[in-house]
Amino acid sequence: MRQIVARLGQSLIVVFIVTTISFFVIRSAPGDPFSFDSTKLSQEARDRLRHQAGYDRPLPEQFVRYLGNVARGEMGFSESRGTSVARALADAIPNTLLLVGVALTLSVALGMAVGVVQATKRGGWFDQVSSPVFLVFYSLPDFWAALMMLLVFGYWLNILPQGYMGDPTMHDYYPLWRRIGDTAEHLVLPATTLTLITIAAIARYQRTAMLEVLPADFIRTARAKGLTEREIIWRHALRNALAPMITTLGLLFPVLLGGAVFVERVFSWPGMGALTAGAIESRDYDLVTASVIIGSVMVVAGNLVADLLHAAVDPRVRE
Repeated sequence: MRQIVARLGQSLIVVFIVTTISFFVIRSAPGDPFSFDSTKLSQEARDRLRHQAGYDRPLPEQFVRYLGNVARGEMGFSESRGTSVARALADAIPNTLLLVGVALTLSVALGMAVGVVQATKRGGWFDQVSSPVFLVFYSLPDFWAALMMLLVFGYWLNILPQGYMGDPTMHDYYPLWRRIGDTAEHLVLPATTLTLITIAAIARYQRTAMLEVLPADFIRTARAKGLTEREIIWRHALRNALAPMITTLGLLFPVLLGGAVFVERVFSWPGMGALTAGAIESRDYDLVTASVIIGSVMVVAGNLVADLLHAAVDPRVRE
């Protein structure tokens, strides 16, 4: 319990530091939300809007006021979206969690399976072929991998939707089962892109963890008792190789969130990545800062969950 409280305190400090940095960095860039207004407002009208939003006040005063608003659950108004920041984020966060959740699930399942096979067949043809192939995928920039997936499967082969979260014209008119299928179909390309660029890291960590466990005494004892190789690998060796993987998952979650920014942009997926990118372009102060805060909360929450799972799997951590 004491460790959990300490971790929560550290998480709050991290979120505060991220909030402070993002607040001052976005405001140090040229322009503000009213500099990119397409309605051609007069300078007098722009100055009046800046005054109403408090952008003409000293930065330290703006920062204190912003912290007070966030503490009350008020994250400001999005000038680029024409709605409250909370409403804009509420619409985008579930979409990002869906994309990242599917990619994380696929990455973990496939990566662990690949790592186990690589370790048990060390030096075999699968190990020698799959390791460099997945390393190539892992080395690809997120945006380039997304563009290639879009080009090959969306344009050249034309077998998968090229973007969005559903059919732009018919999705809302489909029955529920058809809307679910439509979303799943549009999810294939972005989720596959994120999966391919992260699966190599999981497979590598799992392979290393398995290679450390397989020579252990309890594995030799299990073989001496006559257990099948399948039982030894999946019931005994894998269970003891999970602790390093759980730590890796805590590090992988922020990687997926960062990659989602580019992937969502390429595939026009209406999530936090696309929302934040658009907010940065329009200097939407409140929306950018709130998006960074929410992203940091997700990251520290993912790491906290990883720590708790690690403690549950490895009793030595609880001591």
